[in-house]
Amino acid sequence: MSRKPKKGYFVKGHFVAEGSELDLQLKAELKGTPGSTKTDLKRESDALQTLGGELLTLRADLMARLELPEKLLDALHEAARITNFEGKRRQMQFVGKLMRKLDEDTIAAIHAALDEQRSGSAAERLLLHQAEHWRDQLIASDEALAQWLELFPRTDTQQIRALIRQARKDTPPPDAAAVSQGLAPRKSRSYRELFQLVRAQMTDAGDHAAEEERSADA
Repeated sequence: MSRKPKKGYFVKGHFVAEGSELDLQLKAELKGTPGSTKTDLKRESDALQTLGGELLTLRADLMARLELPEKLLDALHEAARITNFEGKRRQMQFVGKLMRKLDEDTIAAIHAALDEQRSGSAAERLLLHQAEHWRDQLIASDEALAQWLELFPRTDTQQIRALIRQARKDTPPPDAAAVSQGLAPRKSRSYRELFQLVRAQMTDAGDHAAEEERSADA
């Protein structure tokens, strides 16, 4: 019985089998990485597959900005849909294979988009903490309102005063039994609406400042 011939190609009269060490080295040279070993290529492949996994978490607006190949986008959508562990693993291997076809500029753009999303999430958390602090200060002290209006003059003064007054009225007295059990008092509607107003005004002020900065640079 004749043996099945190996797949490969000839280079300068020498046969190179697909998947052999020499084959990997030659392909690495074509990619501009002549010193890459089989281990290096495996590490690079794993890193790209991991990067592909991170793409599954990327916001839609940042993803659209990348303008990735349609085949890769379809593969990512399919990976997000699959819940079976083994099926998802195989699909992510396919995603990693497609990622290897991307140029360096696109890979760099993907990293930049992921960094932007991470920094944006950190900024959002900071904004929430600051808004919570201002809400509590506004309810606790009349002096806080004067400071707020000085910093955020675009605020509807009548609206914020009304919400502060109502939030103070709606704040329940301390419940010793609930505190001893570690239970937080239920927050009123005015309390939540004051937070939403504070957060919206802080966001608006940030957007307004950014717009003015862009206009100055133009």
